[in-house]
Amino acid sequence: MGVSPAKENILKKIRQALSHPVPLPFAQSEGTTSVYKPAADELEVIFAEEFSKLQGKFAFCMDEKDMLVQVTQLIAEKPWTKIYCKEDKWNSQFSNTINLESSDAAITGCEYLVARTGSIVMSAAQQSGRTVSVYAPVHICIAYVDQLVYDIKETLQLLKEKYAGNIPSLITFATGPSRTADIEKTLVVGVHGPKEVYLFLVDRPVNKQ
Repeated sequence: MGVSPAKENILKKIRQALSHPVPLPFAQSEGTTSVYKPAADELEVIFAEEFSKLQGKFAFCMDEKDMLVQVTQLIAEKPWTKIYCKEDKWNSQFSNTINLESSDAAITGCEYLVARTGSIVMSAAQQSGRTVSVYAPVHICIAYVDQLVYDIKETLQLLKEKYAGNIPSLITFATGPSRTADIEKTLVVGVHGPKEVYLFLVDRPVNKQ
């Protein structure tokens, strides 16, 4: 079966192009160097700024006692009557309902915090599982300063090391409240997840291993 003149012309151009390769216009772009600048400030500061830009509500706690006081005060100030928490560490202090479906707010921990993007990293391996952080209209996350990393690459490496050979079935990066602008470019908050996200960052010494 013969090759049509049009197809032969295309093949000829391809052969010519392959015989005279064009050098990469940005040779330095190929490699392991990050396109982002290194952290220029404390990770706590960077995360707080980025998280707040995304409509997240940030609070710094000097220690766990301070965190308990601040979270309790927040709940008392809000019209929330049903608080859901599946984390053993905080269940007795905050949880007063076993029904996530009807809760006003849910409290979880997290795997890590990504400072550069202001993201909360969670996984299915946590006690809260897949649904707690997205089902309730308000998500309250409690994290510690030694869970802060600068970029996503570091987070993925740490998760790989932490769950060696048994990566969780779900790893999610929550960056502020749920929002979309699909309809007429109008931003709507709380469509596929919580309308409000609070992050309480607790100071504590970095673990030395």
